[in-house]
Parts: sequence; C-alpha cells; structure tokens
Amino acid sequence: MKKRIGIIGGGQLGLMIAQAAHRLDAFVTALDPSPDAPAFAEADARIVGAFDDLAALERLCEASDVVTYEFENVPGDILRHLEGKYNIKQGIAPLFDSQDRLREKDNARMHGLEPPRYRAVPAIDDVPLDAEACAALSPQSRLLHLGMSVGKIGMPCVLKTRTLGYDGHGQAIIRDMEDMEKAADLLSVPCILEEMVDFDFECSVIMVSDGKDIIHFPVSRNIHRDGILDLCIVPASGLQNGGGENDLCRRITASCESFMKSCSYRGILAIELFVKGDRFYFNEMAPRPHNSGHWTIEGCTTSQYMELCHFLLGLPLKRPELISPAVMKNILGQDLDAAKTVVAESLVGAGPGIEVSASEDVDNAFCGEAGKGVYVHLYGKTQSRPKRKMGHITFVPMTPERYYSGWAARFV
Repeated sequence: MKKRIGIIGGGQLGLMIAQAAHRLDAFVTALDPSPDAPAFAEADARIVGAFDDLAALERLCEASDVVTYEFENVPGDILRHLEGKYNIKQGIAPLFDSQDRLREKDNARMHGLEPPRYRAVPAIDDVPLDAEACAALSPQSRLLHLGMSVGKIGMPCVLKTRTLGYDGHGQAIIRDMEDMEKAADLLSVPCILEEMVDFDFECSVIMVSDGKDIIHFPVSRNIHRDGILDLCIVPASGLQNGGGENDLCRRITASCESFMKSCSYRGILAIELFVKGDRFYFNEMAPRPHNSGHWTIEGCTTSQYMELCHFLLGLPLKRPELISPAVMKNILGQDLDAAKTVVAESLVGAGPGIEVSASEDVDNAFCGEAGKGVYVHLYGKTQSRPKRKMGHITFVPMTPERYYSGWAARFV
C-alpha cells in the first residue's frame, strides 16, 4: 500500500515536493486556500481550505500517514493542536522559531550562530511592546522609539516587521533621517532593528536530518535583485579551494549542522548567512525547501525535495554530490516572457505533435529541458505580476562567466 504524504501549502515548493514523492511511489494530498494552487496539478488529492481552518487541516492529516509544510505562516497554535494528534514528523519547533524574527535571532545566538546586532522595537526598558500596544502608538511615539533604537544600532540599519515579511516586504533600509521618518510607519506592529552588515556575499546552507545523521547540500552563493533572490551560483566563489570546500566553507557548514543538532530539529532546514571576510552572520532560516535549493534537482545527485521525502517516508538519507557547476535563475513575473521564449526556441521544429511557434504558445506550467543543460520549471501560476515567483531555470553545467556573457542579457 502506498504511503501517504500530506502537504500544508500548495505553492511551487509543494509542487516540487509532490513530484519527488511520486518518484518514491507515495500518494500526495495538498491543502491550499487557492483552488488553482500549483501543487494541485501534481497532487493525487486536494483540499481547498485556509491555513487557519482547523477542520480542513484535520482532514488533510487524517488522509495522510505523515504531514509536512511548505509555508511558514501556518498559525502556531493550530499546528500545536495538530502535532499532538497526527504525525507531523518534522515537528513544529523549527516553524515556531522561524515565525518571529526576534525569536529567530535569539534562538540562533543561543545555539551558536552569530546574527548581526539587533534590537526589538518599539520597546520600553528593552521589553518589546505587544501588537496591541504598537497599534496604539502615535506617529510621534513611533518615531521616538525608532530614533532611540537607531541611536544604539547606528546607521545604516534595517527595520523589519517581526512576522510575515518576505522578499523585501515589511522592511525598510535606514540610512538617514528621511528614511527613518518613512520607516517609522512600520512600528504599528512589533519590529526588529538590525545592523546592516557590509557583507561580501550571501550564501545558503540546506540540510536534512533524520535525528541521527545530517546531510548538507553544496553551499550556494546567492545574488539578490530588489530584495528578491535572482541567481544561485554553485560552487560558491569565496568558499572553494582547489575544487573543494575551503576552511571557511567547512566552518560554515559545521556551525549550521551544530545549530541544527543543538536545537534538536529534524527534517529540512535552510539557513541564509552573510559572509564578510572570514566571518559569517546568521540572517534567517526556513524549515522547508528553499528557493536557493531549486538547482539541486538537476545540479546534484539528489535534490532537497527528494531528501525531504526520504526523511518523511523513513528512508535512508543520501549524501548529495555536485554533478557540475550550476547557475539557477529565478523567474519572476517580469522574466516570464523571456523564459517562455527560451522554451519556444527549443521546441520549434522538435517533431510531430510539437506545435510551438512563439512564446505565447508555451504553457505556464512547462517543466522540461529547453536545450542541452537548460532546465526550465514554470510553476503553473495563473496570475503573473512583477516580482512574483513564476518559475526558475537551472543551467548545468554553467559558470557565472558563461551565464553573464551568454544568458544574462535575456533577463533584464
């Protein structure tokens, strides 16, 4: 009898989890509030329901042998109720710890990772104000609270809402008084003020633990555009020496694995870090497959999705090896037409049954090889808009130099 995996969330991460689960002959049920969620195209069963709909979540759990999540913002109190009754194998601790940036930073520091300097704001005598107290603050009080914290952290710095922010949303960079006056509006909810690290580059460490062993994928170097991940480059320059990991890279992965063990986390965990010289700083974590790990599908001997499914199904973890240098390009709404053109060019004249003459003929849900070593994943989202993640392309083999000279101009 097939084992049954339930996925809370039906976005692109759920889609790719379901694809990996099917390769392991598992039955997949996904839950999402949107009836056209990308994962529904791959799932064997669907439940349309809100993430705070306890009845819908219980239907998912009852239909599954093991449950995972691909979305951070499921209410923690609901998951706590579910964890006691159903097999949420990864547990809710990493999810709970990642849902509040202040709690996340405190937890990182407590378990051996160094974040940039930070402060809760607004606060009185270093005690953070709750949501109700923040909402009651006048504009003048918000600016006063922010000014006192900026005075202790220094400029430049970054103000972020403690919950729900992503891809540059819910945050503001403060470089001068004018920025501070604009940013103070964020203090209608609890926030965190962080030192802005003048880092050399950002990297990601993606790990999977079964409680005994931890595997990690090759570390990627991440390049952002407008606060959103644009490119992942592997191997990561600055972390390599003679084709292998250098001392800095080994310290980074060892520290991240130690953190995961110290927190007793199981399942999948991605950690983003800022690297400056020979030091590295914790930025944030995600207890789910990560955007910076999409490239592992074609660039590694096993993917982040496959190893998460190995964990969920009680199968041995496989240690990933890099197949060859890779570059992953995130496809946002403004990049979608260019990505479809790449697909169309590869399919024109491909043979009987292939009727593609222009990018308009390419389906939003395309997944396949568009030319040798060019792997296109379009997630099937029905609405495209600028800065929305619509897909990704992984180039294998590919170096940064070849990408910038031959491909980058197509995505501007």
